[in-house]
Amino acid sequence: MENIHKSVFKVITASGTGSGFIINGHSYIITNYHVVQGEKMVAVENHKKDRYVAKVIMANPEADLAFLHPEEMDYKEHGVSLQEEIMLTNTQKVFINGYPFGMPFTITEGIISSISQPVGNRSYIQTDAAVNPGNSGGPILNEAGVLVGVTTSKLNNADNVGFGIKHSDLIKEMKDFANAEGTSFRIKCNSCDTYIEEVTEFCSNCGNTINSAAWEESKKSDFAQFAESAISELGIDPILGRAGRDFWEFHQGSALIRIFVLNKDYLIVTSPLNKLPKQNLNDLLPYLLGNRVAPYYLGIHENKIFISYRTHISDIFTDYKETIKENVKQLALKADELDNFFADNYGCEMAMESKESK
Repeated sequence: MENIHKSVFKVITASGTGSGFIINGHSYIITNYHVVQGEKMVAVENHKKDRYVAKVIMANPEADLAFLHPEEMDYKEHGVSLQEEIMLTNTQKVFINGYPFGMPFTITEGIISSISQPVGNRSYIQTDAAVNPGNSGGPILNEAGVLVGVTTSKLNNADNVGFGIKHSDLIKEMKDFANAEGTSFRIKCNSCDTYIEEVTEFCSNCGNTINSAAWEESKKSDFAQFAESAISELGIDPILGRAGRDFWEFHQGSALIRIFVLNKDYLIVTSPLNKLPKQNLNDLLPYLLGNRVAPYYLGIHENKIFISYRTHISDIFTDYKETIKENVKQLALKADELDNFFADNYGCEMAMESKESK
């Protein structure tokens, strides 16, 4: 499992984050349906923190599985091992792989508590391994690094109770999908295994009821439309900048830019630039206190220099809307300039959030 992190991805939507993975020899990312519910296009991030746009090409709400087609991503040399004949046993050691709480790649260890725990109309693998928000859609592996399941959920208010979709259920889903063509969004009918691309309430093949809500996309707030318009004007696909509901995080050059709402009142744009220098701090302070970056301000938090911008959320609905949008864009450009300025002139190390130039 030494290189498994290369096959596991963070899945990022306008609602939050989850995990996903690629199987050896296949060209799509597997995740949970509930991770991408309400989305047709999402972002996926690899272990190097590079992000790519991915289309949702298969959704099975009943099985809680979805397949994603990542655009422009090289993944051919990686993949999780999947063996149809693998046997599972109670107390078998397993490993949860993924991005809990949207944090960097993490592996947690546990055992299988039940190889077939009935929940609703399906049975799942039950494990005592730590499962947290963000792990959903990631692979559950055995000690040999072979897939045994797909992490799907944790019972609310229950410790040490996590669930996984059985590897055999995933194998069936992959076999059914093997003859699908193109990258259109489609919903699976679990009655006859037909894929449906047109919005409908009934399967045209067997007449089974289809939840038409599965085609609906989540509506973006007015604030989200404003923020993504500004991000687009920076030449960045806003899908790649999404980090949760009304929250964006992306790199402009080397600088990490964060846009979010604070206390439902303020639009905040901020960037962690550099660490404070260990020496010659007196040379730096006059610049930081000199109000040289208006309408932005420089600040220090936990020995780190930040540049920030704040305005009341109601201002984006006034005649100042375009001015605010321009300020958002210019902060991103200014942050990319300043982190190099502080490094070159004051010996400040780049913040850990900074992205190295390629």
